[in-house]
Amino acid sequence: MSQTVFVLNGSNLNMLGKREPHLYGRTTLAEIETRTKALGKELGLECEFRQTNSEAVLIEWIQEAFEKDSALIINPAGFSFGSIPVLDAVKLIRKPVIEVHITNIHQRSEQYQKSLISLAATGVICGLGPGGYLLAMRAVAEALAAAPR
Repeated sequence: MSQTVFVLNGSNLNMLGKREPHLYGRTTLAEIETRTKALGKELGLECEFRQTNSEAVLIEWIQEAFEKDSALIINPAGFSFGSIPVLDAVKLIRKPVIEVHITNIHQRSEQYQKSLISLAATGVICGLGPGGYLLAMRAVAEALAAAPR
């Protein structure tokens, strides 16, 4: 029985490839999903990949991951910088939580530099572009393999 990893994406990430390509590149979220699911399968992990522009929906999905005792890879996007409710939901997760940002948030303007979600994340990957999702999937696989059964 393979372990499920929820890969949840926040606001405006559905516009990857179109939105500010000088920052986010031309890779679409659909392409990231395909690559992430393929690697997950290779690593023996089921991947539940989703995107929403709704904070409430994101919280419900995080709660679903908690109820299913799943690991979480999350790119909270704009919800990173001001959503206490998303942070509180992430704190529920018992398995590894990897926060991903396509850009290096520490090099961006001040309002994008401090992610609240990082307070609850096991690890944070930022600035490595779409490949950050693959690194996150590998990090989750390693952490799950190392966890006591």
